[in-house]
Amino acid sequence: MKLMIDDAVWGFNKIFSEFGEVVTLPGREINRESLLDCDMLIVRSRTQVNQELLEGTKICFVGSTVAGLDHIDESYLSDNNIAFSSAQGCNANAVAEYVISALANLANDYCFDLSEKTLGIIGVGNVGRRLDFKAKQLGITTFLNDPPRSEKEGADGFVSIENALKADIVTFHTPLTFNGPYPTHNLLNSQNFNLITEDTILINAARGGIIDETVWETINTKANVIDCWENEPNINPTLQQSAYWSTPHIAGHSIDAKFMGSFMIYKELCNFMQKPLNSEIEALINPDSMMIEEKTLHETLNSIYSFKDDVRAISDISKFEDYRRNYPDRFEWHHYDTQFEIPKKEQ
Repeated sequence: MKLMIDDAVWGFNKIFSEFGEVVTLPGREINRESLLDCDMLIVRSRTQVNQELLEGTKICFVGSTVAGLDHIDESYLSDNNIAFSSAQGCNANAVAEYVISALANLANDYCFDLSEKTLGIIGVGNVGRRLDFKAKQLGITTFLNDPPRSEKEGADGFVSIENALKADIVTFHTPLTFNGPYPTHNLLNSQNFNLITEDTILINAARGGIIDETVWETINTKANVIDCWENEPNINPTLQQSAYWSTPHIAGHSIDAKFMGSFMIYKELCNFMQKPLNSEIEALINPDSMMIEEKTLHETLNSIYSFKDDVRAISDISKFEDYRRNYPDRFEWHHYDTQFEIPKKEQ
């Protein structure tokens, strides 16, 4: 068996070599010709997996080690009996930590108390649920908007998008969808951007295309935190230069998230190949506990990882993709002992 793997997949050789010969390419360079003698394909988000890529190949299994699905034509895979597995939820805690880190820094720089603020969370799935859990530990009042969940579970506990957009801080955590009963493409647009005021903190750590950037760049807010952009890596320079934080789609790029993305696909591939799990794989990341002795929330979180370094790293937009591909190691908070109590991870 021969596996083509995006070379940005974490631990690709240690984790997947037991299944056969491993060959790698950058995700954007994987094409139909490179797959002609391959049996399996494992990607991140930069490879568009569709008929154009796969027709005429013998690919029988596709794994995506990231949470999003907008790069995968699931209908084509299903229609052609190609097994597919994704790693939805693998980076949810990492993204929630990114947002809380942004809020802690904003509270320090703008001199406000987080416990006096409201947070509108639009999309309360894997990420939004974990963010809600952490925010409430800081005393933040949350407004939750998730039409698919409220339709299924009942309206209690959820608000309309209009009410969520009126919060002091608004953050998006939906998938990017164009069809169905609740499409999210340009969910925030010229029709409802008037609900965002000059006192709003606006965050996109979900997907580019959920907020209409042609409108966003004309709106005055208190602060913008942007990790996900339209037309990556050729991002909007006006928004990039004016944002409080502008980062290169790395909110979910913790070591823990990258490992979990690979491990989730590894488990599915074991099932597909009817092979037993190698218990050593699960223990690949196990760093010694690290001590942080700072006495405030923002100082503690910045000592664990400073996202301001990521902002500085792409002050030159042309470095967006290279920095993202060669991102520094970042461990999640539960690996640290901290003197200041920080939000716990949802179990």
